[in-house]
Order: sequence, then C-alpha cells, then structure tokens
Amino acid sequence: MKVLIIEDEHLAAARLREMLLKYDSNIGIEGVVESVKSAILWFEQHDNPDLVFMDIQLADGLSFDIFEKAKIVCPVIFTTAYEEYAIKAFKVNSIDYLLKPIDQEELKASMTKFLNLSLSETVPRAIDPKILDTVRDLITHRYKSRFSIKLGEHIKTVTVESILFFFSFEKGTFIQADDNKRYLINDTLDQVMEAVDPHKFFRLNRKYLVSFRSISDIITYSNSRLKISLKNSDDTQILVSRERVAEFRAWLDS
Repeated sequence: MKVLIIEDEHLAAARLREMLLKYDSNIGIEGVVESVKSAILWFEQHDNPDLVFMDIQLADGLSFDIFEKAKIVCPVIFTTAYEEYAIKAFKVNSIDYLLKPIDQEELKASMTKFLNLSLSETVPRAIDPKILDTVRDLITHRYKSRFSIKLGEHIKTVTVESILFFFSFEKGTFIQADDNKRYLINDTLDQVMEAVDPHKFFRLNRKYLVSFRSISDIITYSNSRLKISLKNSDDTQILVSRERVAEFRAWLDS
C-alpha cells in the first residue's frame, strides 16, 4: 500500500509515519509534504497513491485548496486538531478523519474502514466540494477574534491581534495587550488555548500562552530547556520544558 502524508508539523508527521508502520510494516510512505503549494506540485509529478493522510490546516492555507488545483482520485483520511463538532459534516460524505493527537486504535479503525471501502467500491469515492465548503466555513470562523473584558460597569473588547500573551496568576487568567495593559478574563488558560489559533499562539508551560510577536529573546538554558523573554513582562524565569522544546521549535518554523 502506498501512502502520502500531507502534514506541516514535523513531529506529527513523524509520529503518523511510525504509527502506520506499526500498523503494517509493508506500507510504503511515498512522501511527506508540508504545504498546499508543495502538495499540488506533488500530485502533478506523481501518480495518486492508494491513500492520503491530509492535515486540514497547513502553513499556507487549508488543505481543501489542494482539491481545486490537483486531481485527487484516491481516498483521503483527514487529520485535524479541530473538535469533532466542527467537522461533523464529513460523516455525511463517509470521509474519515482523525483528531490529533492521533490514537493508535483510532488509526487502526480508520485503516479498517479504508480497506473495507476499497473492497466494496471499484471506483474511489469522490469528495463532494459542497462538503468541503461547509467544513471550510466552520473552520474559518472557529477561532475567537476578540475577548470581552468587564471594567467596573463597562465592557471593553480586546482584539486577538492586539494580545501579546495570556498568563495565569493567583488562580486568575490575564491578557497582556501590546499597549502594556493587563486585563482579567473569566476563561481558564486551557479554555483560551482552545479558543485561539494554534498557529498564532503557543503554550510554553502551565502559566503562559504566547504569540510569536511577544517573544523578544530565546536563550538556551540548562537541561536542554529554553528560557523565553517576553515583551511587556518582568518575569525572567519563563521556561519551555525539555519535552516541549522540539514542538516549540517546529511552531517557530511553521
């Protein structure tokens, strides 16, 4: 079986490759491509594989854009960090998907579904463009664009573009805005992490969720960790744990 992986997160691609070979060591990984542009080029230069694993959100856009310029006549299993409600439309078209982080048993179930469909259908199932448009709309409008802040009897809104980072302090969650003002919000840091675009914000540790533009310096620290300096912050001990360093570097490169 020939499989193509379309994934812009290096660690996620490596993990998926490992899981596929664990499922069946005879699977041939035809390649790993990281963007819409490179995926279109790949399909221009190669025959369709037997199966494609395709991340929905790529660095240069949604992977749905690939279908507009490339002729894909093979089954596709989408991988995504989006919650199930946001992509429930896929079920209508019998297209499978896997939520990240991918579980080995869920991967096995998807592969079983793929093999059963391959045996029952002589012609690969076409992906309905209307379904893709529906899911594209759901995803495009998923992330919050602003947060409402209560200031006494007044309510103020802070746009996501003006936020440098979110942080926890004494059981509260705060916004650090680029005007050097801080605002208390009702959400937990975990809830904020689900509400903002992961391509724009990264969870450094249990206390900080930061934007790329908030980072003023990155210093190699002891025990393979990184120390981060943030704009408008006096905290000199913001560390990226050793376990998250590789993921953080991949986020910086995305």
